[in-house]
Amino acid sequence: MIPPARIGTYRIERLLGAGSFATVWLGFDPSLGARVAIKVLADNWSHDLRVRERFLDEGRLLWRLDHQRVVRVYALDELPDGRPYLVMLWADGGSLRDRLAAGPVPVDQGLALLGEIAAGVAVLHASGIVHRDLTPGNVLFRSRPAGGEQVMIADLGLAKAVAAASGLTARAGTPGYMAPEQDDPLAVVDTRADVYGLGRLGAVLLGTPGAGGFDTAIRLRDGVPEPVAGVLRRATARLPASRYPDAAAFAAALGRAAAARAPVGTIAARRRRRAVAFAGVLVAAVVSATASDSVGGQAPRDPGVAVDSTGRIRVALPAGWRATGSGWEGRWVGGAREPALVVTPAPDRWRSDPAVPAAFIGLSRELATRTTPAAFVAEQPHAECLAAPVRTSRQAGIDWVVALYTSCASGKAVIVETAGLAPGDAGLVYVQIAPPAGSGPAFVDTLLAGVRVR
Repeated sequence: MIPPARIGTYRIERLLGAGSFATVWLGFDPSLGARVAIKVLADNWSHDLRVRERFLDEGRLLWRLDHQRVVRVYALDELPDGRPYLVMLWADGGSLRDRLAAGPVPVDQGLALLGEIAAGVAVLHASGIVHRDLTPGNVLFRSRPAGGEQVMIADLGLAKAVAAASGLTARAGTPGYMAPEQDDPLAVVDTRADVYGLGRLGAVLLGTPGAGGFDTAIRLRDGVPEPVAGVLRRATARLPASRYPDAAAFAAALGRAAAARAPVGTIAARRRRRAVAFAGVLVAAVVSATASDSVGGQAPRDPGVAVDSTGRIRVALPAGWRATGSGWEGRWVGGAREPALVVTPAPDRWRSDPAVPAAFIGLSRELATRTTPAAFVAEQPHAECLAAPVRTSRQAGIDWVVALYTSCASGKAVIVETAGLAPGDAGLVYVQIAPPAGSGPAFVDTLLAGVRVR
């Protein structure tokens, strides 16, 4: 990759790193004698509004935080070709990923480092932000003028001020570090997901080399106090309610455990697989029709139609499909979940088998008061997929915004994100589809045409 001569007022010295969505360059300001990191949106994503907005959101969040434990942003600007870039503090000490690649860190350093990382994440949590992608590559080091190093949290590209992920494969994070609920349709992703990431970082920092997988027990090294194993075990519990509530609570527990002098313990394996149940208790879906297209009317029982438990959503089922679940986990109005359904030909396998198609249909009056269908679809990016141009489709009286993702690296191979405003005040309708293999836009449009809400 040939480096540009300049970006803005900065002379470019070398490439610091490149990912799927951005490239980071080392820039030098000769007037100040200062070096900075300049993160530029990748050219192949420059016209994708969803990815562009996520990139800009990262800059806004970092600017607002302005804390020494979080990588700082100095400026946000655009290249002549329109691509945005962030001018950020340069972490001259590299990343935790670099250091782990050189070999395991000493136990005392690992314990202290994990506490520093937790303190940085606690800054995010205190500001109402969930990182959602805590990995060794997102932990950076910067030399302090007075000596020593400052540990900093970086890469808030997946962070959310109100982090709620729902849908069939709304993955947001890195396998091996992301919490189980980040793979769970309809689940709320909150500060406890970051606690899980901290626990996984602890297992990598303090575990024996090569024993960090989910399918084998993770044995901590000699010299790690026994109570630390309990802290990591609780932090990586499969159920969010069983973990520490946030990074501050995790840091406090780690500090108490690290003060002990007992020998090493072990923590049980954390298997990385798709969750097999919805988060929370969901009422079983009513598969037979109980209402007609006209409000308050009655219709004969129809095995080809699924109706949610409130009667507000009716979906014409593709041949051989059935409904499962009722209620949109994480979306509450008046003490009850807003209506939702999942339809699939295999209710017992659609979460775990990438080949099984499925669709999630949710209806929210609250969302309709604060966002638009286009904006809501833009908030559902899939970093491991290729994005096609957004299209619109008018079906059953609703103007749908439809975003197609293909060639996904994991989970469902194809994902369709779509939303529209229902007639009247019914609300915003969100449909996420993992279509059958080989199907095209006609399948999506037919499914949308069979959605009725009131």
